[in-house]
Amino acid sequence: MEMGRNLIEIKNLTKRFGDVTVVNNISLDIKENEFVTLLGPSGCGKTTTLRMIGGFEEPDEGQIFFEGKLLNPIPAYKRNINTVFQRYALFTHMNVFENIAFGLRIKKIPKNEIEKRVKRMLKLVDLEGFEERYVDSLSGGQQQRVAIARALVNEPKVLLLDEPLGALDLKLRKEMQIELLDMQRSVGITFIYVTHDQEEALTMSDTIVVMNNGVIQQVGTPEDIYNEPINRFVADFIGESNIIEAIMPEDCKVAFDNVVLDCVDKGFAPNEPVDIVIRPEDIRIVTNPDEGMIKGTVRSVVFKGVHYEMIIESDAGREYMVHRTIAFPVGSYVGMNVQPFDIQVMKRGDPL
Repeated sequence: MEMGRNLIEIKNLTKRFGDVTVVNNISLDIKENEFVTLLGPSGCGKTTTLRMIGGFEEPDEGQIFFEGKLLNPIPAYKRNINTVFQRYALFTHMNVFENIAFGLRIKKIPKNEIEKRVKRMLKLVDLEGFEERYVDSLSGGQQQRVAIARALVNEPKVLLLDEPLGALDLKLRKEMQIELLDMQRSVGITFIYVTHDQEEALTMSDTIVVMNNGVIQQVGTPEDIYNEPINRFVADFIGESNIIEAIMPEDCKVAFDNVVLDCVDKGFAPNEPVDIVIRPEDIRIVTNPDEGMIKGTVRSVVFKGVHYEMIIESDAGREYMVHRTIAFPVGSYVGMNVQPFDIQVMKRGDPL
């Protein structure tokens, strides 16, 4: 879906609880029709940011603009924004139809319009025929669909989702990830999604906002975030990584583990200390150690379903995590190779 102009602009937003700054001077633009995910560990400030956008928390500093208008003084119930929480807060004394229709009845929408809009939502979330069922008789996934339908039926321009899949089992989570993405594309509105699950963010998002300690670390597409992490925290948090201390003797050369390898990075000072990232799937193993850039011994092998995870200790004593579809026996002496474009170089000292 094509994304349009900036819909939400966050400028220098700060929120404190007592002496603790949970969101620290962040700025972010969110576009129309964009699926944006705020991603980070517990306590990083992502949910607080979401709550400030929704009007449930008041910023201590900074501004939030919605379609160019200042949002700060507008109460939550007057914002053209709806929220789906991790605990869906459905009304157990009401059936599915009445749960979805609740907000429309509060707004005194005509009865025939309510029926039309609720039926459209039931079709969208694949719950046609469930109108008379009470929500406590539904599965977790079905309850989540009701919560989303109840939010979408009000036709907001933005839907906020605070870890809405957290209570579901792994298989259902994966199914609902695809369904949520399909819904977002079908209704054509902006989704702002909070999660600590890296795979979830990579699967669903147009844009990922990685946060830590109340600060935005990196904003980019899933491909950018995964393949070009801006610092050590992002590299370590997104997927699995080998993060290695190295030296850049010159442009496009990196030295570590008693070898000098080609890379594609430049602009560092001669012999500058750096950190490099090599993803486990980017390391190739050869059975003849002499054909490898780095030589080492297989120390452990774990089957992960779609690949084997191997730990290989190099001759210099460094451990590398390697993902391959074929396992090499523990104790094997092998070679490891990596392509220049698979080595990502970052400045040394960026904190984890």
